[in-house]
Amino acid sequence: MRYVSYLQAGEARPGLLTETTITPIRTMSLLEFIALPPSARTAHITSERIALESVSLAAPVIPRRNIFCVGRNYLEHAKERARALGREVKLPDLPAFFTKAPGAIAAPGAQLHLQARLSSEYDFEAELAVVIGTRCKDVAEDKAMDTIFGYTCLNDVTARDLQRAHLQWFKGKSLDDCAPLGPWIVTPEEFGDPQARAIAFRLNGIEKQSSTTAQMLFPIRRLIAELSKGMTLLPGDIIATGTPEGVGFARTPPEFLRDGDTMEVEIDGIGILRNTVRIS
Repeated sequence: MRYVSYLQAGEARPGLLTETTITPIRTMSLLEFIALPPSARTAHITSERIALESVSLAAPVIPRRNIFCVGRNYLEHAKERARALGREVKLPDLPAFFTKAPGAIAAPGAQLHLQARLSSEYDFEAELAVVIGTRCKDVAEDKAMDTIFGYTCLNDVTARDLQRAHLQWFKGKSLDDCAPLGPWIVTPEEFGDPQARAIAFRLNGIEKQSSTTAQMLFPIRRLIAELSKGMTLLPGDIIATGTPEGVGFARTPPEFLRDGDTMEVEIDGIGILRNTVRIS
C-alpha cells in the first residue's frame, strides 16, 4: 500500500493511494494514522475516491521531532568525502547519527526557496527514508524490521559552507526547504527487501548518483537497533539512511545547486521525488 498527504482547502489530509485515486483517511494527519494500533487503522479508511490529478501532494508525514540522519553510510561516499577533504578514509564502527529540523521538510513537486545570502554551496543527497510505525526502545536487530511503517524518498539538501562554518552538521542541513520528502510512503509488504533497491539522483536530467541500498555499511535493521538503544522511537519518526557517492561538493570541480535547477531522487519501488530550486 501507498500512503499520501494531499492538500484540501489549504490543509494537508491523509489518504491511501491506489493507482490514480486517493481514498481519504478519517484522521487529522498521516502522523495520527501511523500512531494508531495497526488493528485500528482499517476502520479509519473511507470509501470515498479523489482523483490524484485533481490535488497537490504535501510531504507525506511531518514527524514530532527532528529527522534522524546517518552520515557516511555508503562506502564510496565515505571515500569521496575523504578525498574531497584531503583526509584518510576511516570507516565508522557505529552509525554516525545527526539530525535535521522538521521545519526543513518540503513537499514533493514544491519549489525550494533557498537564500543566496546564507549559502553559495547548496548540495544534494538522495536518500532512502524509513518511517517508524510503532513506539519502541532497545530493539533487537532481528525484530527491527517489524517496527517500520514504510519507506519514502528524501533529498538531504545541505549548505556545505554553513556545515563547515558551524563545525557540525545541524545548521547546514536544517534550513527551510532543505528536506524534500515523498512523494508517498510505501509499506514494507509492497516495497520488499529495502537492501536491494536502486537509488539515483538526477540534476536537470543528468544522472549524478547511481547506486543500490545493498551498499549501505549499516543496514536498516542495524540502524534501528543502534538508534533505539536507550532511546524511545516514536510512530512517525523518520530515519534518513545515508547517501551514495556522487554528491556535488565531492565532484571535480564541485557542483552546487543553481537557481532554476530541477532535482530528482528516484528509488526503485517508490518512485520519483522531484523538486525545482529557487535561489534568491
